Amino acid sequence: MIPRAPHAGLRDPRGYRFSQGLQPILDIDFAKFQRLIEEQSGIHLPPSKKPLLVSRLARRLRELSLPGLREYYKRVIADSSECTRMIDCISTNETHFFREPAHFSFLMSHVFPHWITGVKEGKRPREIRIWSAGCSTGEEPYSLAMALLDYFPPDSGWRIEILATDISTRALARARAALWPLETNRQIPPTYLKAFMLRGIQQQDGTMAAGPEIRELVRFEHANLLREIHESRERPFDLIFCRNVIIYFQPEVKARVVESLISHLAADGYLFVGHSESLNNLTDRVRSVIPTVYVRSG
Repeated sequence: MIPRAPHAGLRDPRGYRFSQGLQPILDIDFAKFQRLIEEQSGIHLPPSKKPLLVSRLARRLRELSLPGLREYYKRVIADSSECTRMIDCISTNETHFFREPAHFSFLMSHVFPHWITGVKEGKRPREIRIWSAGCSTGEEPYSLAMALLDYFPPDSGWRIEILATDISTRALARARAALWPLETNRQIPPTYLKAFMLRGIQQQDGTMAAGPEIRELVRFEHANLLREIHESRERPFDLIFCRNVIIYFQPEVKARVVESLISHLAADGYLFVGHSESLNNLTDRVRSVIPTVYVRSG
């Protein structure tokens, strides 16, 4: 029988802190979650993340009136919808508007002018397809939408499509709502804020929302990068943003996901990863043009 957890704020002999009223998780049970989460999402939880697993799932256990994670594991493997809820709980959804400004500077100074030249020379259509893979709560795809519409306004004749996907259904719900605390407006350039965002009034006071022009460009889909790679229905993507996603994967999973991303990248497309991520030693099919931005190598 598993002993009851100590009071909140205390630790077991191995140093783990537990939520009040929950049984501690044994190493053998943590290993089961570790395998299941990696199989389902690619996210690898090393032993040092054991307290994180406990804290992330504590609220769900209380909602289900379960005494510990052993009982919750039985629930998860018997109910696929609960497995989805579990992935929601353990997913990290940290993001903000115009994250990693160097990427947006590169788009403005190099990529967008190159596309204009390509159209003038008859080398590409007036179409832009972008995939935000791991879009979290929507700040990334809407940042891209603002930058694109500023450079390629509707009357310029360009057709723009942004596919935004994430494994977290909870994050996608927030992204589709396109509603954020008003203080996040500090992350958005003033000209973009004025042109593309709406300030909430009455019941929505203190919030801001994406305007209709940028909402029309973005389509959200639930996707698991391990198994549900988006099939390109028209042509490959000109840009793929997969930032701060593969950092949570083991090397062999990283390599598999990167190969899948590359297979959906246009011959002259660009793949963007996070500032702490690198594709070195994962594939020889791309080369770096600036740090964390890659093009096909051949």
